[in-house]
Amino acid sequence: MPESLDTVFSAFPSALWAGLVMAVACSFLGVFVILKRVVFIGAALSQVAALGVALGLLWEVSPLLSSVAVTFLTATLLAYPFETKRLPRDAVLGIIFVVASAASILVVAKGGFELANVRARLYGDLILTTGADLKTILVILLPVMAAMLLFLRPIVITFADRDEAKVLGIRVVFWELFFFYALGLTVSAASTIGGMLLVFCFLVVPPATGLLLANRLWLVLLLSALSAAVATLVGLCGAVEYDWPTNHVIAMVSTMLFVLALVAKGPLVMVARLRVRSCAADRGVPSAD
Repeated sequence: MPESLDTVFSAFPSALWAGLVMAVACSFLGVFVILKRVVFIGAALSQVAALGVALGLLWEVSPLLSSVAVTFLTATLLAYPFETKRLPRDAVLGIIFVVASAASILVVAKGGFELANVRARLYGDLILTTGADLKTILVILLPVMAAMLLFLRPIVITFADRDEAKVLGIRVVFWELFFFYALGLTVSAASTIGGMLLVFCFLVVPPATGLLLANRLWLVLLLSALSAAVATLVGLCGAVEYDWPTNHVIAMVSTMLFVLALVAKGPLVMVARLRVRSCAADRGVPSAD
């Protein structure tokens, strides 16, 4: 493993740094995706981004620009408050996923592109990240992360309780749209380079790990980003060491970290309860149990 780590740093620095930035950005946004209970949005937007890439190849324009444009249109639709309507948001996400999946295949079939080129464009491979790809990731994802941190308070309040946010004078529709645009831009850029599976993994698995281990939002965000970064580094090393597909190795490592968190959750809860009982006994307060 130390040799593979040296190989990753020396031979694949662009893949390493791009993967770490993608991991942190997607896992950060993924915490809010899970809290908003729109987990399937990651898969839907990733598939929409793939459709945008296919359209870019067909129209001979930048796949990234076409991907961002299509994803932004979808994000605008998803910002609509479906909770107040009979049709739930999950149903809309399912329809979008099906349409985008079918349309991307039809576009590829019509264009007659070389299969290897299309597969690389649509599904990505982190290990093949170039210096230009790294610059794209940095230019897009770092400003998105900065904006999310700058406006974290209104976004958190909006996601926690829309009615309370309205009472506080927060523009709920604006901040929801802001979040979905940030998510769409991140998914478009990351999917074009890292692929749909990797992006969906970062949006769901590391945030779930963070939510298992912590209750405070800042700690959940920190653990989520840390889990995604560790999975990326270990996954890259494992892929180099055993010549396995990079994205899939990262996804499996991320899942293993989630399982470890799930196993560790029980003892952590027991320790917390013992501390509460100990404090209660010291103060002479009867235990709730």
